[in-house]
Amino acid sequence: MAKRFLPTFLLILGLLLTGQARAADPCADYVPQARPQNTGRDIVGRDLDEIVEQGHMLFAVYEDYPPYSWEESGTPRGVDIDIARLVAGDLGVEARFNFVAAGENLDADLRNNIWKGALIGGRVSNVMMRIPYDSAFKCRVEQVAFTGQYAGESIAIAYSKAEYPEEKPVPAYFRFDLVGVENDSISDFYLSSLVGGQLRANMRRFPSTGAAMEALDAGEVKAVMGPLAELEHGLTDKSAVHQPPLAGFAVSRWTLGVAVNFRYRPLAYAVDDAIYAALQDGRIAAIYESYGLTHSAPER
Repeated sequence: MAKRFLPTFLLILGLLLTGQARAADPCADYVPQARPQNTGRDIVGRDLDEIVEQGHMLFAVYEDYPPYSWEESGTPRGVDIDIARLVAGDLGVEARFNFVAAGENLDADLRNNIWKGALIGGRVSNVMMRIPYDSAFKCRVEQVAFTGQYAGESIAIAYSKAEYPEEKPVPAYFRFDLVGVENDSISDFYLSSLVGGQLRANMRRFPSTGAAMEALDAGEVKAVMGPLAELEHGLTDKSAVHQPPLAGFAVSRWTLGVAVNFRYRPLAYAVDDAIYAALQDGRIAAIYESYGLTHSAPER
């Protein structure tokens, strides 16, 4: 599986399996865990005053993950990079970046990058970007403050305009037409299970959605299914994207926010205030537009 997508997939899979049980109360089936016990050497992160005094703050972002976060000739680029700089600027400090690989699940990413630190190497960041927000999941990770919801993400289908000059493709078309997906992504699992697995023979799996979009441009597949922003980032004059109804896809849309160590509530509030102000005045939408992407308003 492309590791960077794994945390989002596992969180969404959990929602599919347990969503009805906690519809009324997202924390109803959860027994609170013991609070982490910390000694001086275990305290990680910095509070807001320390960050302002030192003049910079560290953001954890996923590595090699366009259009969200990547390095180009040593320069950090991407939507999440620009939003982080916006937040740091609002606090009057410099944004610095820790590019991280995704762990086995979202819990591991938060543990390694926000509230504890990796067992070997690595470092704790003040803020972690691109965190799928779910009210039930936040009950289970008490060491993290989930805040700063800045965008919605959703699944879409990119397609060859030459292959589909009139009707835009829907999943049923892939019983006959080749479609690309990121390996072991939610799009992969959705299409693999549709209509009793009848689409599997026409699915082509790639290490990333970006690679699938390159295959679309080369004519190796007729369509690609994946997150809207990643599809939009890979569009050329030969392709377009749309979002048809997806039967049986329970969680095809989700909200993205940030994570902050639970000890540093004033920092979490300051980050959320900066993001909220940027949503209100259009700066975050403008960041998305600068990369040729559509910004969807988050649920806050």
